[in-house]
Amino acid sequence: MCVCAPGPGLAFIAYPKAVSLMPVAPLWAALFFFMLLLLGLDSQGGMYVFQLFDYYSASGMTLLWQAFWECIVVAWVYGADRFMDDVARMIGYRPFPWMKWCWSFITPCVCLGIFLFHLVNYKPLTYNNVYVYPWWGEVIGWCLALSSMLCIPVSLLYKLFRAKGTFRERWNHLTTPVWGAHHLEYMAPDIKTLSSLSPSTDENKVIIFESVM
Repeated sequence: MCVCAPGPGLAFIAYPKAVSLMPVAPLWAALFFFMLLLLGLDSQGGMYVFQLFDYYSASGMTLLWQAFWECIVVAWVYGADRFMDDVARMIGYRPFPWMKWCWSFITPCVCLGIFLFHLVNYKPLTYNNVYVYPWWGEVIGWCLALSSMLCIPVSLLYKLFRAKGTFRERWNHLTTPVWGAHHLEYMAPDIKTLSSLSPSTDENKVIIFESVM
C-alpha cells in the first residue's frame, strides 16, 4: 500500500491489486460504515433494550404463564394418562406416577403461585438500581410480554368462536384428540390394522390403548 499526494489538500491511497479487484466494492464499503454506526448505537442504548426485552419477554412472568398453560393442556385437556401412554410407546415403559402428579397438580400450582406473587409484588424495571425506565419503556415491555402471553387466550377464543354448536359441543369438539397418520403408525398391531383406520373417522377418537408396563 502506498500513499500519494499529487497536490496540496489532495491525497489518495493505492491499495494492492487483490483488494482493488474486490467485487461490488462500494457495497462492502457502505456495509462497513453501517456496521460502525450500529456498533455506536449498541454501545449507547443496546443494554437498555436488551434488559427490557429480557425482563418482559424472555423470562419471568412470560415463561411461567406459558408453562402453566402447557401443563393444563397436557394434563387436563389431552389427558395425563393418555400422555403417559404416549411416552410409554416411545421409551418402552410407563414413567413413574410422580410425573403425572407433577403435570396435573404440582407444576401448575407452583407456576401459578409464583406468577401471582410476581404480579402482586411488581416493581418498575431499573438498570443497575439507578436508572428507572420511563413510562413508555414500561409500555413497550408489556407489549413485548403480551405479544406472546395473549396468543393462548386469543387462539382459544378464536377457535371457540369459529366452531359450531353449543358451548359444550364446541368445547368437546376442540378438546377431543384426533388421530393422525403419524399416530396410527404407533398403534399396537393386535388392535386393528392400519389399513382399516382413517384419521377422519370418529371411531379413531375413542381408541384406548393398554399401557406398556
